[in-house]
Amino acid sequence: MYMVYWTLIGDEESRPEAQAFDTSEMVEAMKFMEGLRKRQREGEGVRFITMCSEHPDVVGHPGVDVTGPDYNWKKRRK
Repeated sequence: MYMVYWTLIGDEESRPEAQAFDTSEMVEAMKFMEGLRKRQREGEGVRFITMCSEHPDVVGHPGVDVTGPDYNWKKRRK
């Protein structure tokens, strides 16, 4: 799943906005973002345009996890 976030800046207030896109709609999400950027270039108060993703079938939990005693990662050096 993709989420596009942006903020509309007005004279008196700013308002956060968001739109969801399905996992198969990355191109559509990017086109939507480009439309927001076009509005921004034309002088409209559209700011902080960003996209993030979260896969619905992710195996683990997001973020840092605690490792067990058998964890033995080493950086390989030449």
